[in-house]
Amino acid sequence: MTAYDVPTVGTFRPMTKDRLELGEGPRLLADGTVVLVDILAGRLLKAPAEVDWPLEEMARLDEPLGAVAPLVEGTTGVTGRIGWLAAAGTGFVVLDSSGQVVRRIGGPEGTGPAFRMNDAVCDRAGRMWAGTMAYDGTPGSGALHLLDTDGSMRTVLEDLTIPNGPAFSPDGCTMYLADSAVGTVDAFTVDPADGTLSDRRPVFRVDPAGGSPDGMTVDTEGRLWSAIWGAGQIRCYAPDGTLLLAVPVPAVQPSSICLTGEHIVVTTAAIGLEKPEPLDGAVLMARCDATAPAACPALSVFADPVL
Repeated sequence: MTAYDVPTVGTFRPMTKDRLELGEGPRLLADGTVVLVDILAGRLLKAPAEVDWPLEEMARLDEPLGAVAPLVEGTTGVTGRIGWLAAAGTGFVVLDSSGQVVRRIGGPEGTGPAFRMNDAVCDRAGRMWAGTMAYDGTPGSGALHLLDTDGSMRTVLEDLTIPNGPAFSPDGCTMYLADSAVGTVDAFTVDPADGTLSDRRPVFRVDPAGGSPDGMTVDTEGRLWSAIWGAGQIRCYAPDGTLLLAVPVPAVQPSSICLTGEHIVVTTAAIGLEKPEPLDGAVLMARCDATAPAACPALSVFADPVL
């Protein structure tokens, strides 16, 4: 069994004075930029170069914006970013570099309660994995969908409630997925060729009375980081579910995590709080010695008029 070092995390402070309704999806880009979303406001935001500067609005949609991946030409993603592939509204959309919707790819068909796209991420092949959830949180009405690079779309997991993550191991062969409503995080083996999932197994569970696992990331050592919504805490786990570290954050609803190489960035939310505290909804940061690769990009084929 591999022994995993316990990472170190410093004291959290707000990155900006902005406060978000439902901050989520922080992503480190290949050029060192960090972007994030305010889901229900439909906003794509860029973190400032200096602490206390405001977030820069890169796009504002008239529908919920669950998550984005950089859309690139080539494979490095450093200089070739041409826009964004986004999980937005009830499907997938392409945004150009100015933040305008230039293409709607479509999305899963819904026959149950009204739903929206939630968290999403691209894998190393450029495919986007995206969760859907009912607005009213109807149990079992959520799902995980895969948008492949040929434009085909399929549902890969059903009977979820609020899927969050997903996050991939450094080799891309393991996917972690949270179902926040029931407090579970499971791992799956991923076929890198076609994205087929197998060997589902539990990693950890949080009693819903003590919070819910929300957005996640995996560092270069293979450790899994999870924001624990409702508990004011982030946690770091070994791949087998062993808890390595639990760190309090000064906001009760941390929603997701990004590792930048020098810092850990945590989005939070003020939604649903009767009396938000000063840092509820803030984007928080702290020194951290864990690192993670930049977000995997989507391929420019998604920007083509016809796939």
